[in-house]
Amino acid sequence: MSEIALSEDSIRRFRQNFSVNFNQTRMADPLYNAISASQRFMGMEHWLPFFYENLDRLVDYCGDAPFIFDDQTMLAYNERQAQIIDYYEARSKTLNAAIASETIPYNAIKPELLYEIDTKKQQIFGNNKLIQISPFASPDSLIVKKDMGAAIAPSFAAQRAKENSNIFNSLIELIDKEIGNKRKIILSCWSEGSRERMAQVLADHGLKNINMAANYHQAKSAKIGVVSLLVLGLETGFKSKELLVLSEQDILGERLIRSRKKRKSSDALTEASALSPNDLVVHIDHGIGRFIGLKAINVTGAPHDCVEIEYAKNDRLYLPVENIELLSRYGSEQAGATLDRLGTGAWQAKKAKLKKRIKDMAEQLIRIAAKREMSSASPISMHAGAYDEFVARFLFDETEDQLVAIDNVLDDLTSGKVMDRLVCGDVGFGKTEIALRGSFAMALSGRQVALVVPTTLLARQHYKTFSDRFAGLPINIAQLSRLVPSAQLKTNKKGLADGSIDIVIGTHALLAKTIEFRDLGMLIIDEEQHFGVGHKERLKELKSNVHVLTLSATPIPRTLQLALTGVRDLSLLATPPVDRLAIRTFVMPFDALSVREALLREKYRGGQSFYVVPRIKDQGKISRFLSEQVPEVKFMVANGQMNANELDDIMNAFYDGKFDVLVSTSIVESGLDIPSANTLIVHRADQFGLAQLYQIRGRIGRSKVRAYALFTVPVDKKLTDNAQKRLEVLQSLEHLGAGFELASHDLDIRGAGNLLGDEQSGHIREVGFELYQAMLEDAVAALRSGQIDENEENEWSPQISLSMPVMIPENYVKDLPVRMQLYRRLGDLSTAEEIDDFAAELIDRFGSLPEEVRALLKIVLVKSLCRQANVEKIDAGPKGAILTLRNNEFPNPTALVKLISDPTQLVRLRPDQKLVFSRDWPKAEDRLVGVASILAKMVKMTQ
Repeated sequence: MSEIALSEDSIRRFRQNFSVNFNQTRMADPLYNAISASQRFMGMEHWLPFFYENLDRLVDYCGDAPFIFDDQTMLAYNERQAQIIDYYEARSKTLNAAIASETIPYNAIKPELLYEIDTKKQQIFGNNKLIQISPFASPDSLIVKKDMGAAIAPSFAAQRAKENSNIFNSLIELIDKEIGNKRKIILSCWSEGSRERMAQVLADHGLKNINMAANYHQAKSAKIGVVSLLVLGLETGFKSKELLVLSEQDILGERLIRSRKKRKSSDALTEASALSPNDLVVHIDHGIGRFIGLKAINVTGAPHDCVEIEYAKNDRLYLPVENIELLSRYGSEQAGATLDRLGTGAWQAKKAKLKKRIKDMAEQLIRIAAKREMSSASPISMHAGAYDEFVARFLFDETEDQLVAIDNVLDDLTSGKVMDRLVCGDVGFGKTEIALRGSFAMALSGRQVALVVPTTLLARQHYKTFSDRFAGLPINIAQLSRLVPSAQLKTNKKGLADGSIDIVIGTHALLAKTIEFRDLGMLIIDEEQHFGVGHKERLKELKSNVHVLTLSATPIPRTLQLALTGVRDLSLLATPPVDRLAIRTFVMPFDALSVREALLREKYRGGQSFYVVPRIKDQGKISRFLSEQVPEVKFMVANGQMNANELDDIMNAFYDGKFDVLVSTSIVESGLDIPSANTLIVHRADQFGLAQLYQIRGRIGRSKVRAYALFTVPVDKKLTDNAQKRLEVLQSLEHLGAGFELASHDLDIRGAGNLLGDEQSGHIREVGFELYQAMLEDAVAALRSGQIDENEENEWSPQISLSMPVMIPENYVKDLPVRMQLYRRLGDLSTAEEIDDFAAELIDRFGSLPEEVRALLKIVLVKSLCRQANVEKIDAGPKGAILTLRNNEFPNPTALVKLISDPTQLVRLRPDQKLVFSRDWPKAEDRLVGVASILAKMVKMTQ
């Protein structure tokens, strides 16, 4: 065992850093590094607050003795110091030669200015007494033990298991008991939102003296009898003589088990289409304008956020934010678009003309969908016991989106109709599991399944995954690709023809006309964007009467639009797996030392790296670079021109961790799953396509470890505009779940192509992409429901004026694009549950809701009631409200007449057909509650 001394300076710095932010203690501190490493080995995450709290007692007890840490911690400590010095020396040596060599000059800063490099190790390490910190008592009687007087916090698991038990009543009882024992109480919550909800629930259960503490010190200094709620990421709490800390997980249970609430897939589209200043937008009634920004307009003495839109002749339109659903983005391709003029009928005429053309297109789409609906398939029967056993082999918790997609697929397979479903989900979000479950259900019903993939490596991986999951079951799985020996290939083809093979996984070789199936029941297409025209024609032949499941992270535009219009069914996986971290992405000129640092960092944390090049001839250059500049790493080269056995051996060795870096072409682009590989270097990133770069980046970050991607470009060459734009988009799509946004972006830029053999780009140019898409969806929906002319039900939005502030203040959400994104999502909310969920999200992201935001959310609910009651406009003031009915119509005229005739309701009908409600509403809050009450009554009258 090795040891690290605990100096007074280290204690002071540890305290100072800890008090600033418990979760972000400075990683340059050697003491903190050592403690962090020790925690990982000793499993003491939940003891750190207690450790800090007892630091003085620990030092007194230890005297001059250091803390003990194991050899692995010590090795990491020494290695990191050596690495820092190595980086500095390497940069210093290459500084003068940098300009002449294909790399950018970098002026290195002395490490002493950035890190605590201790050159006198004798000051830190010595042969002193050894102290080991452990949550467990040692059975060794020869070891001197000191009990610091703490224990793991009480758990409420038993109460949660009881059917009729109220866990919060039990919590209040425990709190009262511990306060009686003179202990201070701290409850740690995961986020601001969960803390507010916890405080509200506890208050509802009669708990008083709640303190919303800003940090651990403030919570600790509260008086006995005060319950402090603190945002602190503790998995488990602890109990000492003076203190009881309960974590949210102690009370509510394991947080990694997600709620099963269904997420609206439309949110992903809204987030993908956020507005920025100077974007072209389309107002459904006024046409194409230019988005200027948000502007607070004083309406009857109260500020009201409005969207400012510029039209031709420098006219301005101010649209209240609660009516933002009337607005859509024009699209990315804005060249040639002209602004409309306000107050003319030109826009309405243009829109009406286009509606006729869209209706013709919708009829053709409906015929395609009807043909699929008419195609019947024998419904499969589910074997519940066997299926449950198969599901139990899945090692992870399904996300809510996965569960919905799995249910969709199984419903399709058992419905008797031919399935044609697109599952769109980001890389690593669990599409393969959906394919596995569908394949199991189909194969067990006696029909064959074919999984078509674009590359031999992906075929190999899927074959391994399917073989592992189906091990021990009466299902025969085979592979068809060039990695399979010719004799085995012949046997597999025969097995498909005679039905002895149940599931086959292969590349385009599976699409050859020589391949025959005895009874193909389901075709799964993985990443269809990689297949050529000829392959797709063959797929169409295979698809004529079989179930089709398409899996894609970045679907091609035509596929996405068919799904969005409802011609193909769509399941969206937008929820990342638990504990998945976003990949940190950097686009930079090639710098040899940065690449060296990245590869060594990955090696020293026990991981592996991909080094991807655009052309095979680049592999020699990169191999020489690695040999000369990064001799510490072992690497191998892989490309599609290698023979099957050699490529297979290299990939097996990489899977098994026998070398550090795989230098490859884009052959690794699709679907490879190597959790230990978490660093990616892409050489000449400007030579790859956007979707291709995104897929390549998806090869890393498939575990709980933070992954890093470096996209390098030439130092001395100017990038083309398109390459620059691709790389900018890629860097902006760094968050989890961005693949669907990338596909939407692609659809936005390129259009959907020849959807029905009829060029539609001209249609899109007339009204913009989003409105065109909405009109097409509405036309399809209208025809499906049997309406001769689609109605304009969604083309109006109630106008509400209550003389109160309505906005998301700039000091609450500072970023304009984010505010616009939130406003756009607000426009799609309609139910109280959706609005509550949105409010909880705002609290989690931005903190407690200001009054203006609370009012905005309530007005959104009022707007929903207006639509249900057919109320087009509301003007409310201190003496009542005036309501205007849309087209002067009400769904139940008899009930409305009865309301007006009742003198107790204080309602009268003006000659202009407007309803006047006389009320006494001196405060804005009174008006809001009163208007909501009137509308709720009118909605009830319509039912």
